[in-house]
Amino acid sequence: MAGYAVANDRLRVLEELEREIAAALQSAGLVILELSKEKPGERLLERQAAQFSAAVLKVEAELSAQIRYLTQVATGQPHEGSSYGARKSCQMALNRLDYARLKLGDVARACEQLLE
Repeated sequence: MAGYAVANDRLRVLEELEREIAAALQSAGLVILELSKEKPGERLLERQAAQFSAAVLKVEAELSAQIRYLTQVATGQPHEGSSYGARKSCQMALNRLDYARLKLGDVARACEQLLE
């Protein structure tokens, strides 16, 4: 169940990023609209440009964090909230066990043939 909580938290962060991107686009649109006027309001332009810049910086930082997390998951490095590394190790151990059983079976058959 802990894995679902981490996944849900990651999805919530991505949804917040989506809202932040929408806000940045809205600020950019307002700047363009204001610039299209004959006498643009300088304070409004500055405020909207600052909001746009802040939103872009926040989105960039959070996307970088998301990419780092996904890189850790994909490379099997240990990280909080995922059991991927442990599951991968367990699966590899099971594969080695199956291979050892197969080879032991081959050795047992060879011994039986020699004893006959």
